[in-house]
Amino acid sequence: MFDDTGRKMLSFMIGGGEMGAAIRAHRWIDTPLGAPEQWPSSLKALVGVLLDAKQPMFVVWGPDQTLLYNDGYATVLAGKHPGALGRPFLEVWSELKADLRPIVEQAYAGSAVHMDDITLVMERRGFSEETHFAFSYTPIRGEAGNVQGFFCACTEITDQVFADRRSAAEREGLFRLSRDLFCVGSFDGFLKSVNPAWSRLLGRSDEDLLAKPFSEIVHPDDLPTTADVLAKLSRGEPVHQFHVRLLKADGAPVQFAWSAVPDSNHASNTFYSVGRDISEELRREEMLRQSQKMEAVGQLTGGLAHDFNNLLAGVLGSLELINMRLAQGRIAEVEKYATAAQGAASRAAALTHRLLAFSRRQTLAPKPTDVKKLVSGMEDLIGRTIGSNIQLETVNAAGLWPSLIDPSQLENAILNLCINARDAMPDGGKITIETGNKWMDHRAAKERGLEPGQYISLCVSDTGTGMTPEVIEKAFEPFFTTKPIGVGTGLGLSMIYGFAQQSGGAVRIYSEPGQGTLVCIYLPRHWGETENEDSIADLTDAPRGEGETVLVVDDEPTVRMLVTETLADLGYNAIEAEDGAAGLKVLNSGACVDLLVTDVGLPGGLNGRQVADAARALRPDLKVLFITGYAENAVLSHGHLDPGMHVLTKPFAMDALASRIRQLIEG
Repeated sequence: MFDDTGRKMLSFMIGGGEMGAAIRAHRWIDTPLGAPEQWPSSLKALVGVLLDAKQPMFVVWGPDQTLLYNDGYATVLAGKHPGALGRPFLEVWSELKADLRPIVEQAYAGSAVHMDDITLVMERRGFSEETHFAFSYTPIRGEAGNVQGFFCACTEITDQVFADRRSAAEREGLFRLSRDLFCVGSFDGFLKSVNPAWSRLLGRSDEDLLAKPFSEIVHPDDLPTTADVLAKLSRGEPVHQFHVRLLKADGAPVQFAWSAVPDSNHASNTFYSVGRDISEELRREEMLRQSQKMEAVGQLTGGLAHDFNNLLAGVLGSLELINMRLAQGRIAEVEKYATAAQGAASRAAALTHRLLAFSRRQTLAPKPTDVKKLVSGMEDLIGRTIGSNIQLETVNAAGLWPSLIDPSQLENAILNLCINARDAMPDGGKITIETGNKWMDHRAAKERGLEPGQYISLCVSDTGTGMTPEVIEKAFEPFFTTKPIGVGTGLGLSMIYGFAQQSGGAVRIYSEPGQGTLVCIYLPRHWGETENEDSIADLTDAPRGEGETVLVVDDEPTVRMLVTETLADLGYNAIEAEDGAAGLKVLNSGACVDLLVTDVGLPGGLNGRQVADAARALRPDLKVLFITGYAENAVLSHGHLDPGMHVLTKPFAMDALASRIRQLIEG
């Protein structure tokens, strides 16, 4: 008898359905088992047995623990099939090593293992799921009496265990005592039963919860997710770890993580679900993210203080020379010193904005980003952070594609990678940041956990101490760190991993002890143009006013003077106020005011936002421009600005101020 390629088919490989064909087609000569003709008779016999069986069965053979299995076990493997064939057993189930290794070692030691119910948290369908199995491991000995492998027949009992668990929970009162939300729901959109945790957490009575469609207590933004989950449940598919917010009686949302399974009797038209309040967990995660950001900011402060002193020296020295030259009548040289002062002040402003970008709390919306430009703009910042004993080199690919990402998160990721690289080179060394365009075919993409397509790569390498395979395996786990206690939170790489995943990309570590480390972030290509900053025209070209009145509230006399004089030159009528109380006095006087320009951080008990809100109570249509040295979210109310309110972050160019004022007044 012959197979599809014309080769003579071995008798023990005949039949077996899909797996029989897969075993016959596999290149066993490239594996530790070698050619099938040379396999031990006991292995041949076992392969013949499992191929003829309907029950899930597999054989693990040899020192390398090579896996062979039948069609029944292919269903158990799910997404791991067909790649599991011929691979080491514990490598296939890498997420279960801690659970399975002792059992495998016991079988290889010659002892049979039988379990009626083992709990295993598998990752066979792209997510973690609790599973249960009944199985037996039977050692197989060779002619010399030594154990050569083991044979397993198993049965998945997950559905049965879950059904028994639900029944036990109701019988034993856990349904009523749990802090989690338990419910039985129906596909007609109503809850059939709920446990007391629902009323405790949501402030709603059981009668209220059961009488109305459950869509009425789901947050409107989460209704599409709810509909998708119900569709899967109606097809008989369990759904795990999805997030849906419920509304309390007062309308406040509460975040829950849910798991749901359909009833085993499809005709019952019901499903079972459990939800856990994760509000506090999310709050802690946000605190940890902010802590990680502030750790990075802390790494910057020493270098920033030094550079600010240098920049201030340039500003003050230039201004002093301007005064001297004016006194000497040497007016022709003034422009040179004014340009120098403006350049130093602009560089100081850039440092301040970058520091605020690292420390701000809100997650910014992704936007088309020129990564090459972003990396180039960070060189000075990174150089100050890593110190003079470490060489920094950037290698940016020509024609680098844009990517749709959050630039501040990528900056944070790059800075953290450079800090880690610095810490791995206490005696100095070299850090290289390299960008490039990558075409990922199916194989390359699969190796990195990506979909095939076009990506950009951003890699940070060092010449430091390197990592062992054990450290690499744990490197992305939250709080894992090899640094001394008190040095680092262990969140840096975890946050980078999360950023890459959320951006549709991936991150990989390549390292060997003593050979340095290479960390690569892969981000999807964006098919569009990047956003360019608008160029600022000269003040002489700035839009002019038509006699409108602008109230300027700022406690810094110099800023107030510069703004009001600029406005006067542009044709506006400017009124000054040194604090919130003085500004409100003007507004209460009945004077005509077309626009309020106010600082946010004001003395005297009233900040700029409060002044604006009080002014709007008196004059609902008043336009407001906040000028602030803080991050922009410092003036936001519940994450947004009211219509007719804008923010301009200090320091700003006077022509930018003029353009923004004209835009507000005409808008």
